[in-house]
Amino acid sequence: MRELGLFFGIVFCSTLFSSTAAAQPDFRAETNLVVIPVSVTDSLNRFVLGLRKEDFKLFDNGVEQPVSHFSGEDVPLSIGLAFDISGSMDYKMRTSRDAAATMLKTLGPGDESFLVEFNDTVDLSVPFTGKTEQIRDALQNVKPGGLTALLDAVNFTLDQMKKAKNPRKAIVIVSDGGDNSSKYTAAQIESLVREADVEIYCMGVFDPLESLALSPEEISGPRLLSEIATQTGGRAFAASVSSDLPSVAARIAIELRNQYVLAYYPKDQSRDGKYHNVEVKVSQLPGMPPLKMHWRQGYYAPTDK
Repeated sequence: MRELGLFFGIVFCSTLFSSTAAAQPDFRAETNLVVIPVSVTDSLNRFVLGLRKEDFKLFDNGVEQPVSHFSGEDVPLSIGLAFDISGSMDYKMRTSRDAAATMLKTLGPGDESFLVEFNDTVDLSVPFTGKTEQIRDALQNVKPGGLTALLDAVNFTLDQMKKAKNPRKAIVIVSDGGDNSSKYTAAQIESLVREADVEIYCMGVFDPLESLALSPEEISGPRLLSEIATQTGGRAFAASVSSDLPSVAARIAIELRNQYVLAYYPKDQSRDGKYHNVEVKVSQLPGMPPLKMHWRQGYYAPTDK
């Protein structure tokens, strides 16, 4: 029976330590190839594995597109870790480091990562590397202080991601609040995110007591990050200081490792720089629970200018 080919369930972290699949698809770097990672879960938020290419339909500005490349296998990742080292992170630093370490443990051969640290300034602490211990060591030497230039950090991290060698790209932001020191505006960052072929995930670590003294900008920060993450196909997670933030990191890592990757060449090859809305649909099989999906919401067409 067709239903027996599906597997519903959480994939435990022990399965994440190797990122090498037996046969990796060849996603070439043509500018007109659109790559859409898709996460599929059931009504209990469990990942759905075993779907086939023909179970998906892709639409670009409402027009159905043929899926040129499809993979349900684990493919190499390029990950940028943007880590908040502002003064308010001081007593949250140990938990946040543990969360970052959880994320880094899931990387394996073929993966690469880099570390951006930010407070009121933004610095590339560790450039792209396959040696995650370099990032862990750098985080051990962090001395929290200063304000939070969160939007500047997103811009900087997106720029660094242009150097990625893998077509699958994700940014993971670890921060405790909104922006109070950036030169970039929210509108500018939202535009840049829409242009980037990068998933953004956010781990928000907060103290409920601090919310009473936050500025309007700091209060709106988490909401902005959630909107940005959703636009890219990623997600934003919040965890209190007393909760297990590393479990949130594990959840993000599991999702990144259990995505379907769909790619297509748009029928509309206009190089006009306009934004294209992308919609993904999945077949609802008889007798199976309702399925939920997260995917990259759109992209900008290339331009000759």
